[in-house]
Amino acid sequence: MTFGGKGGFSAVGNTDVETARRQIDLALDAGVNLIDTADVYSDGVSEEITGEVLQGRRDDVLLATKARMVVGPGPNDGGASRHHLVRSVERSLKRLRTDYIDLFQIHEWDGQTPLEETLEALDSLIRAGKIRYVGASNHSGWQLMKALATADSRGYQRYVSQQIHYTLQARDAEDELIPLTLDQDLGILVWSPLAGGLLSGKYRRDVTAPEGSRHLGDWNEPPVHDEGKLYDIVDALVETGEAHNVSAAQVALAWLLGRPGVTSLVIGARTEAQLTDNLAAADLVLTDEERTRLDTVSQTPLRYPYWHQAATASDRLSEADLSLLKPFL
Repeated sequence: MTFGGKGGFSAVGNTDVETARRQIDLALDAGVNLIDTADVYSDGVSEEITGEVLQGRRDDVLLATKARMVVGPGPNDGGASRHHLVRSVERSLKRLRTDYIDLFQIHEWDGQTPLEETLEALDSLIRAGKIRYVGASNHSGWQLMKALATADSRGYQRYVSQQIHYTLQARDAEDELIPLTLDQDLGILVWSPLAGGLLSGKYRRDVTAPEGSRHLGDWNEPPVHDEGKLYDIVDALVETGEAHNVSAAQVALAWLLGRPGVTSLVIGARTEAQLTDNLAAADLVLTDEERTRLDTVSQTPLRYPYWHQAATASDRLSEADLSLLKPFL
């Protein structure tokens, strides 16, 4: 998402081809084997840069991209219709300079296109060899489960993963999406695992954010509903990082890597220094006490029906149920 910097995406990053090449070199050397992009990022420039950088080593990585967002002025330039998805795949293949996409993800729910149309189009693209696996992103629990059930009933290839937002600052996914993943044996890719930089350690209570920082201003993804709680979380991250002589960002990423259902984190560093620091989180081991502190400071109250289930159904809970309810029993 940081590649390109075209249009509104300049607020996220403006990584050019050579910088992207150095970053991907660093990532591959560290053992990373999946690169994630989307057709909407910088109006396709992100895919173009990714394709250029991966020339000669395409088979060394799993390449993931996404479609569904509006990418033009026409009535068919958005959504998850057959027309839009087939055209999106063809365009992405050209920009990425490849003849197949390892993981093609529906970037957002489309409540107007019949699911059967979306899933059949994806299935036909798999059979044509243009994509190999399909996933979802930014779906609610019922939307994702409906898609899985529809695929099963029609004999289509089902989603193998979901790409979601999930951090210490935003644990909403634990209500439905994490249990669903465990129950249905999906993978989870976490986007913006540092909450767009909110958990990096540079946003502190009563401290002016560094120049150029985009949060707590016009940029509101993810939204901050409780600024005081955010700073409590950051304080815990900073103090835990100091105990390990690492950054707050590494602690936040390490916490996520140890959460139920999480397969991988999609990091989008704007600089090589940030990327190097983020990659080191894979080797950070937090103690049980440190995890408990982070769990506690970021915990959100149980919503219905979960508080009722914690009180009355604790004798018959599955692993998926316990991913949310265990701390409350």
